[in-house]
Amino acid sequence: MSDRIFGGIGLLIAAIFIWQATVIQESFISDAVGPKTFPIIIAIVLGLASTYCIIRPDQDPVWPKAAAMLELFVAVVVMVTYAELLPVLGFAICTAIAAAYLSWRLGAPALNALIAGVLTSAGLYLIFRIILGLSLARGPLGF
Repeated sequence: MSDRIFGGIGLLIAAIFIWQATVIQESFISDAVGPKTFPIIIAIVLGLASTYCIIRPDQDPVWPKAAAMLELFVAVVVMVTYAELLPVLGFAICTAIAAAYLSWRLGAPALNALIAGVLTSAGLYLIFRIILGLSLARGPLGF
């Protein structure tokens, strides 16, 4: 039963994503893909996964223990904080911090997690800003 509830919530979120994507105002200087495409793709994938949860629920779901639920909650808080601090600290710094923390919580030693966070941030910056030419939030260091 819990899988079906989870799937229903996922479908609701997917529908809200699509609705919100359709109200994005496009600039006359936007690229061929436009700003609506990515949120709609995410919503479609979420909707398909949610539909699968509704159609084929796990007969005996096992929920994580309280400690694991707390870890998941903290990860969500990290991602929300990431989004809130993005305009202040910029893409590179926020991404390095968030990726390092999440790598550490996934089991990497602290130094390796820090290195992974910095390399993830640099790699994504290279792909999004340098190769694709996308505009990213600039931080206090100017990138």
